[in-house]
Amino acid sequence: MEPFKNYFNQDLIEKTADIFDRGPARFDRKHFVTLAAAELEGLELKERATQIMHALDQTLPAGFDEFEEAVLASLHKSEDPSGEGLTFDGSGLMGFAAWPITDLVTHRGLRAPERALPLLKEVTKRFTAEFAIRPFLVEHRDYTLSVLNGWVDDRSRHVRRLVSEGTRPRLPWGLRLSEFVADPAPILPFLKALRDDKEDYVRRSVANSLNDIAKDHPDMVAEIAHDWLKDASINRTRLVRHACRTLLKAGHGKTLAAFGYEPVAGLTCDLSLLTPKVVFGEALEFEAIIKAPVQKAPVMVDYAIHFVKANGGTAPKVFKWKDAKLQGGHLCATRRHAIKPITTRRYYEGSHKLELFVNGVSVATADFELCI
Repeated sequence: MEPFKNYFNQDLIEKTADIFDRGPARFDRKHFVTLAAAELEGLELKERATQIMHALDQTLPAGFDEFEEAVLASLHKSEDPSGEGLTFDGSGLMGFAAWPITDLVTHRGLRAPERALPLLKEVTKRFTAEFAIRPFLVEHRDYTLSVLNGWVDDRSRHVRRLVSEGTRPRLPWGLRLSEFVADPAPILPFLKALRDDKEDYVRRSVANSLNDIAKDHPDMVAEIAHDWLKDASINRTRLVRHACRTLLKAGHGKTLAAFGYEPVAGLTCDLSLLTPKVVFGEALEFEAIIKAPVQKAPVMVDYAIHFVKANGGTAPKVFKWKDAKLQGGHLCATRRHAIKPITTRRYYEGSHKLELFVNGVSVATADFELCI
C-alpha cells in the first residue's frame, strides 16, 4: 500500500469535510480539518487513515443514532462503485476514502455489534470492511458468525465477499484470527456456500481463505480439494487449484493426488546440466528426460535450487516448471533459470544443488558451481 501513501492528502480531507458538512448531523468542519491534516506529511498510509478516523470521532455526534445517520448519508450513492476505488470526487465516500469510516464504525460499535455490523454491511459495498469486521469475530464470535451466515446469499457481491475475506484466518495486514488458525471448522460452511458464486471476485476470496487454512491444516485442505473436485465445473476447478497453490508447490502428496498427480511406478529421469558452472548474472541451464512404462500419465514437474547460505549451509527454493502428460511414456524439456540480483535473496558462491520433482517425488539431483 506504500505507493498510495499520499492518497490521504489535504484535498481528500477537504472533500470528506464537505460531505459531512452537508449531511444531516451536527459536524464541526473546521475542527475536523485541523485535526485530520495535522503533520500529515510525516505519516504513512495507515497512520493517515487512522488520524482521519480519530478526527471524525471527535467531530461527529457521539450518539449512535445520529452517527449512523451521518455515515449512511456520507456514502456514495452507488452500492457498487468498486471500479473507481482510487477515484474520489467528493460526491460520497467510496474506495480508500471510506477506509476511516470502516475503522470508526468498529471503534465506536465494538460493544454494540447488533448496531455496528449492519452499518459495516452498507459501508463494505463502497470499500471493503474485511479489516474492520475482524475485531467483532474476536469479541463476539458466535454472534458475528450468525450474522455472516445470513449474508452468504446477499445480492451484493461485496457483502458476499466480506463473508469469506473477513473470516480469513491469516488475512494479510489484518488482525490474525487465532481461533480460526487453530480450528477453521466454523468458517468452512461459508466457503462451501460461496465456492460456486457467480463472481470470480468472490470465488478468489474463497480460494485465498483455503490457502490460509492450508498453511496450518494441509491434510484438511487436501481432503476438501478431493471432495470439491468431484464433478467440478471449470470455475470451481480453478478455485481449488488456486486454493492449493502453496500445497502443490510444496509437493504435498495428498493434494497432488486430489488433482490426479499420483506417483508414477517405474519412472526414471536423466537430468543433465548444460551449465555446470554458472557465473553470477547469467543462467543455470538444464535438460530433463523423463520416462515411464505407461503411455499417458499426468505429471507436475518442479525443481528446487538448494542455495548456499551465509553460514555455508544450503536452503531449497522450489520453482514451478511443467504441468503436462507423459506422451508415450516420455517427456523431454529444457529450462533456463536466471541467477541475477534480486531484492529478496543474497547469493553466495560455492557448490549448489539442483533437485527435480515429479508429482512431488524427488527423482534426480545434480550439483553446479556458482561463481561470483
